[in-house]
Parts: sequence; C-alpha cells; structure tokens
Amino acid sequence: MPTLTVHPDVRARFPELRVELVVATGLDNTGHWPEAESALAAAEADAGTGAITWSEEDPAIASWHAAYRAFGTNPRRIRPSVDALLRRLVRQGRLPRVNSAVDAYNATSVRFAVPAGAFDLDRLDAHVEIRPATADDRFTPLGEPDEREVPGAGEVLYAQGTEVLTRHWNHRDAHRTRVREDTVSAVFMLERVSADVPAERPAEAAAHLAALLAPHAASVTRATLTAAAPEVRLGATAAITRNAVR
Repeated sequence: MPTLTVHPDVRARFPELRVELVVATGLDNTGHWPEAESALAAAEADAGTGAITWSEEDPAIASWHAAYRAFGTNPRRIRPSVDALLRRLVRQGRLPRVNSAVDAYNATSVRFAVPAGAFDLDRLDAHVEIRPATADDRFTPLGEPDEREVPGAGEVLYAQGTEVLTRHWNHRDAHRTRVREDTVSAVFMLERVSADVPAERPAEAAAHLAALLAPHAASVTRATLTAAAPEVRLGATAAITRNAVR
C-alpha cells in the first residue's frame, strides 16, 4: 500500500489543512448502488428546496478560493472541485452519474461542502505526495488520455514522482488513476484547507462516505492527514467494521 505525505512547503503555507482518507478494498463497483443513487437524489431535492446552497462567500468555498489564489490559480476561471460541483447542482438541479463509487463521493461532497476525490489504489506507486509542482511534472487529464499538460510553477497538486494525479490541488483528476467500474481498491480524500471550516466537517463527510461504501466493499478503513501528522501509510489505516459505520 502507498504512503501519502504532505510536502513541508504545503504544510507551512496551509497549516490548517486536513485530509480525511477512506480506503475501500474488495470493492464491487460494477453495478448499481441504491445508496449512492439515493444520496444523489436527496442532494438534488435539497438543492431544489434551498437546503443545499452555493455561494462564493460561504467559508467552504471562500477558503478554497483563497488557497487557489495563494498558489497562483484564479479560482473563478479554474474552480475548486466543491465549488464547481455545488455551483452545477444549484444552477442545474442535477448531479452527474459516473459510476457508483464516484457518485457516492460526489453526493458526499455536496452534502458536506467539502472537496472529495479518489484514486485507484492499484495504479498508485509507493509514495504519493501533496506538493508544489516542479518543472518536470506532467499531467494527463481525465477523459483525455493523449494530452499532456505542464502544471504552473508552485501549483499545489497530488503527485507520484513526476506523474501528476490532480491539477490545482483538487480541480481535476488524472486519467490513469481515476476510479473506474473495474476498480477493486480505492482511496478517497475529503479535504479542508482552512480553520474557517470546522475539522468535524470533513470527518463527518468521511463517515458518510464510508457508510455508502461499506455494503459494496470487503473492507473500509479510515485515516487522517494533517500538517502536524503529514504521513499516512494507507495499508495501516484503522479498520471499520460494517456495523460500526455511521
């Protein structure tokens, strides 16, 4: 299992960052998950009644806009994932359907207003790092397997070696490490970047996502990555039994 770490520069610039990790192994992502569809439908209904809203002044959005600006990205041109997803939900009244695991984390993201993403564990190397971009980095965007992008200097991203796994921290995922219908092991990330968002928010989101995953996985485990505890070995995460998931 890989190790996930936070680069010292990122820890210094964003000391309140928190990444809740949910690891699912023995995952069956080939069919329909009624729990994921119900979560999407509930979010769409709540957006229709105003129970779920979107505003750039919401600390859940504003904190990520501030982070993006800090590493040189215009967040109104290149939006943080939670911003883009909530904005789409509120304006269109509907969320995309991709596959059940992706649908589960999208529903969780809008429910708790936290960025959510995932990687296929079988496509990760030994070491993944949240770090500033370097000149050697290359990114292949989701859905564009023949494209190669060069991230901007200082841009924060997830990477393994020079292979970039996300652009602009959580704006867009890479094609190769995406969660697909044949994915059997995955790590999910639920993030905050500022104390303007309570630490309980991503933790509650992780518990919600774990509950959606548990009926369709042999094992669901959790861990937390912070600036003060900047390394997690994904194979050593704390186990959760199905009965304990809430």
